[in-house]
Amino acid sequence: MRVTWEEAGWERLAAGVGRCRLPGWDCTVGLVIGGDSALLIDAGSSLAEGARLRRQAQALAGRRVPFLALTHPHFDHVFGAAAFAGATVFVAAGADEVFESGGEELRADAVRNGLDPEAAENAADVLVRPREHVRDPTLLELDDGPAVRLVAMRGHTAHDLVVVVPGDPPVVFCGDLVEESGEPQAGPDAVPALWPAALDRLLSLGGADAVYVPGHGAVVDAGFVRAQRDALATRFGVS
Repeated sequence: MRVTWEEAGWERLAAGVGRCRLPGWDCTVGLVIGGDSALLIDAGSSLAEGARLRRQAQALAGRRVPFLALTHPHFDHVFGAAAFAGATVFVAAGADEVFESGGEELRADAVRNGLDPEAAENAADVLVRPREHVRDPTLLELDDGPAVRLVAMRGHTAHDLVVVVPGDPPVVFCGDLVEESGEPQAGPDAVPALWPAALDRLLSLGGADAVYVPGHGAVVDAGFVRAQRDALATRFGVS
């Protein structure tokens, strides 16, 4: 039986577009529903969390979810992806190396950040192998729904993927290029010199009236993204 965003405990952002904030790391997962198709954006931090998201997404969409976009290869965004068996998985080009050989590193990072060691090991053992590697901007047509744009960028990691959903208002899923609930995290795989420019491009894609969905925290507007862009430029000493 199909449910509403409110019944599922998700936040409606626009027609056919919503998101939920997961416990633990306050990670955002998005869903875009169009006709007989749907796209999930990120998949949670464990197989159990991924399975819960699959059930919720199917109830919201009224059908299985055939497409999954992963905004970047960090455990809290990808460890639930194996629960979406059969889905076509999109990542930024170059991220495939992490999914093919970086399972142990992701497992160790998950445990360091507090994920149960057994849950981390189970997820790493079945780490998803993406089928679609986005290098140039790519349109994903959803049946009777929006043509969603997938755009690869570099900043929070070398392999970030932004999802732009046209509409009134447009909705931009930023991954961890934007964070609201804390200072943006720059780990060893970040590309600080390119991060401010990535946010400039993100703003040009979404526009002044878009809803911007950070990887962690509450939704924000263009002014917030612009201010975070300037703060990152100052932090990293780039223009």
